[in-house]
Amino acid sequence: MLIAAAPRATAALKSATATVPIVFVAVFDPVGLGFVQSLPRPGGNITGLATSAGVAVAKQIEILRELVPGASKIAILVNPGNPMHMLMLAEEVPRTARNLGVALPIVEATTAEELDTAFASAAAQHPDAMIVFGDALTVVQGPRVIALAAKHRLPAIHISRQFANGGLVVYGPDIADLFRRAGGYVDKILKGTKPSDLPVEQPTKYELIVNVKTAKALGLTVPPSLLVRADEVIE
Repeated sequence: MLIAAAPRATAALKSATATVPIVFVAVFDPVGLGFVQSLPRPGGNITGLATSAGVAVAKQIEILRELVPGASKIAILVNPGNPMHMLMLAEEVPRTARNLGVALPIVEATTAEELDTAFASAAAQHPDAMIVFGDALTVVQGPRVIALAAKHRLPAIHISRQFANGGLVVYGPDIADLFRRAGGYVDKILKGTKPSDLPVEQPTKYELIVNVKTAKALGLTVPPSLLVRADEVIE
């Protein structure tokens, strides 16, 4: 059996074998990326846990607009080498921009060095806030991403809990919970169940974390409505 975290590892393993069972974790829209035929009936040798529900760009914008009232331009940091990002840029991002009447300029980074250029490019466009798409690059370079957002005074929303240490706000699925639940797939497959008979599951737990200290540093006031909904508030 093989376990794959995120889309690129899943794609690599899918291309390597059509017989060894593969369980993926934290893959946005596995149907759109061609990993499974459907969520209820994956087909083939792959199944796992998706992140395609509950972390829509529209929801991230909603949270940012509570922190930055009237925000009409929100930059999005993407990695063009990430197939999930390209899928979202092709469909969800343009649709959200139209529906909400907001400008969503895109800045790109594929390496740690390009993060500096991406943030400088974003700041030059004077956005009201920024969305940092989840990616191996931004996760590994988390402290750098947080520092660059602070340097350019960009209120940024992130998807992973680790960004709460200095980042303004986090909203996304509980990734640790997804990995725990992946153990259930492993158990069933090792006991004889075929991956094609195990439906792809969506996240059941989401986290909203607000860093009040960072908000104050950016000159923002966190509304009580957001504090009440937060799973964790960092003072």
